[in-house]
Amino acid sequence: MDFHGGEFIYINKPYRMSSFGALAYVRTRLSRALHVKRLKTGHAGTLDPLATGVLILCTGKATKRIESLQLASKEYTATLQLGATTPSYDREHTVNMTYSTRHITRELIESVLPQFVGDIQQVPPIYSAVMVDGHRAYTLARQGSEAELKAKTIHIDEIELTDFNPETMQMSIRVACGKGTYIRSLARDIGEALGSGAFLTALCRTRLGDVRIEDCLTLDEFPAWLEDKIPSLKTQ
Repeated sequence: MDFHGGEFIYINKPYRMSSFGALAYVRTRLSRALHVKRLKTGHAGTLDPLATGVLILCTGKATKRIESLQLASKEYTATLQLGATTPSYDREHTVNMTYSTRHITRELIESVLPQFVGDIQQVPPIYSAVMVDGHRAYTLARQGSEAELKAKTIHIDEIELTDFNPETMQMSIRVACGKGTYIRSLARDIGEALGSGAFLTALCRTRLGDVRIEDCLTLDEFPAWLEDKIPSLKTQ
């Protein structure tokens, strides 16, 4: 493989690791294997630390493709806890509000989800990397200054309810969507539409463009994969 000329590496990003952290892990080992100080690398489409799934890493001249890869359609599986909210819309923060869920049924959920298909307006999470007056929104939020984020148009191709547990009030969905969609914000908006609040308890990106999670390496598998691509490493 020509890592300087440009290659794509498909990683299944682990839970609680940032996308940059996964990139740094791979870049360090690639640079060492190629005997260079720092191989040019980048990633397409940031995943939150609490999310897992498809992360496309680009090396060398392939980094020029990052912008076009970010425009590709994506697919996620997500689990939502109904009846409560958190400031970050996921498990990064603790519950700040609780709501009644006695009225929620599978039928109600299935009647609500179609309103989120197509072009919709979505406000990004306060704890996100959106730029506000030259600062990341999450930086301002952690400093106690909540920036007012503007809604933007995003596109959702499909939402499918894959599971609902009326005892735990957890629901699982599959979402196919376009660039710029925050599944955390979608969870918040679904909770509001159901009149109960909601936050994410699990999120996995299962597809980015034509790359599926089945095509991805775990970070534990990466060193052996790299040895296979650069046989000389086995003798070092």
